[in-house]
Amino acid sequence: MDSATTEDIYTEPRDIDVHTLANLGPLAPLAGIWQGTRGLDLKPKAEGPKQQAYVERIELQPTDPFTNGPQLLYGLRYHTHITKPDQVKTYHEQVGYWLWEPATGSIIHTLTIPRGMTAMATCQAAADAKRFELTATAGLETWGICSAPYLQHAFKTIEFRIAVEIHADGTWGYEEDTVLQILGQDQPFHHTDRNLLTKIGEPTPNPMARVA
Repeated sequence: MDSATTEDIYTEPRDIDVHTLANLGPLAPLAGIWQGTRGLDLKPKAEGPKQQAYVERIELQPTDPFTNGPQLLYGLRYHTHITKPDQVKTYHEQVGYWLWEPATGSIIHTLTIPRGMTAMATCQAAADAKRFELTATAGLETWGICSAPYLQHAFKTIEFRIAVEIHADGTWGYEEDTVLQILGQDQPFHHTDRNLLTKIGEPTPNPMARVA
């Protein structure tokens, strides 16, 4: 059932498989605990763009299935923690969800950072896709971006893209492009990040699957 076109907005799907890890489509290889030691960030500074190496730990754990009436979503809840090499102080932190809607082949990525910005990006993908790219754009009612007043004034995010590639050796990597309109600059700035992740821990089955 395509939940975007159905007129019955209340009736939930029948016979929902509670085993999220078996129903994540292209997101299945991302489940688990990961570490990346080869991160590279290109960020804006007053004197110009600056490159910064970083180390990342990201945990992606399966949630129970979610429904919005007829819409069925399987997902991973994630937490990303990033530091500079050989430092303890947090360089970047991020939480959110990776979601898969089997009926429409939609991937949804939500992100929230403690600087006062949140975004929701999406794309279409096959269930066995090994590469996918999601986009969020400022000003849209769906798949948009929202920032607190200071960021909206000084470092407005006008577009966010993340491309994920899953490799045959079990690793996966991403490339992000956060397009900023910076106060006093005529041209948008492309704040980019990329890293390669290696698994260091297996996922924990979601609560319903553990008792099924």
